[in-house]
Amino acid sequence: HSVTLSSFHIGKYEVTQGLWREVMGSNPSDNKAGDDYPVENVNWADCQAFIRKLNARTGLKFRLPTEAEWEYAARGGRKRRGYKYSGSNSIGNVAWYFDNSGYKTHPVGRKSPNKLGIYDMSGNVWEWCQDWSGDYTAEAQRNPTGPQSGRGRVLRGGGYWGGASFCRVSDRGGNDPGYRGGNVGLRLVLSL
Repeated sequence: HSVTLSSFHIGKYEVTQGLWREVMGSNPSDNKAGDDYPVENVNWADCQAFIRKLNARTGLKFRLPTEAEWEYAARGGRKRRGYKYSGSNSIGNVAWYFDNSGYKTHPVGRKSPNKLGIYDMSGNVWEWCQDWSGDYTAEAQRNPTGPQSGRGRVLRGGGYWGGASFCRVSDRGGNDPGYRGGNVGLRLVLSL
């Protein structure tokens, strides 16, 4: 289906433990290996609380990406090349996943970026999106936001303890918004 998106900025990296601690005063992560590691073990509501505090501190309007924004960025935007993973057809170049992670997260930005210069959109940690999970519709849409309600919130990108198939830019996942796991984090978006 055809999707048109308004301009937005998306984080070059997943939100790190250092940024989370600076804003929230604590670090919920299971793998507390350093400030440059992605924050994880956060549920959807935790992410919303973090964003509210960050916005209050900065005066900006950060938010979670919609699923459509996430996928557009993961595919490389207008520079896309049709890669299976975000930035390559060779997963080991761009992602920490089951076969190479040692079953733990890794510092952000250590693998190759995609065509937009964005890191870790495949692997490392799953990333919460704003949308409720649901089926795509066939008609063209502008700035789609998914269903109005549901049982799960969208998670994209795959994580360090999942297989390669979960790290594909086309893979869609979701979970209860209350779910916390050592393989779930977030990335920020700023509307223009």
